[in-house]
Amino acid sequence: MNDIDAWVWWLVAAAALGIPLVVTAMPEFGMFAVGAVAAAIASGIGAGVVVQVLVFVIVSVALIAVVRPIAARHRKDRPQLLSGVEALKGRQAVVLERVDGSGGRVKLAGEIWSARSLDTARAYEVGQEVDVVDIEGATAIIM
Repeated sequence: MNDIDAWVWWLVAAAALGIPLVVTAMPEFGMFAVGAVAAAIASGIGAGVVVQVLVFVIVSVALIAVVRPIAARHRKDRPQLLSGVEALKGRQAVVLERVDGSGGRVKLAGEIWSARSLDTARAYEVGQEVDVVDIEGATAIIM
């Protein structure tokens, strides 16, 4: 153990901290690994053991304190991808068969859907473009 320099041990620790980072996908292990690399650099320039440990702790804690809130904010602000019927709401459709409060047919996203008018007193004629406001089961609610 005395034959190997301290900076090598810090690099071994960095590599060892990289393994759980990959296995668990917990970024904190990566931040500790960067702290270990910083301690290896401190050891390489001749710093004592106490300074090496302080560099490891300070760099690791600083990364966790700075990077985690930024990552959490980006994860929270990620745009939500709509799929299924949620993605169809707000799209336009073309009337294939007259649509009124009791029913009809529209072409929506390349598919033929049963449809009914949101306003039961309103009717839409063949060829008209309409907006889909909701999907109830297999029926598009249009206006």
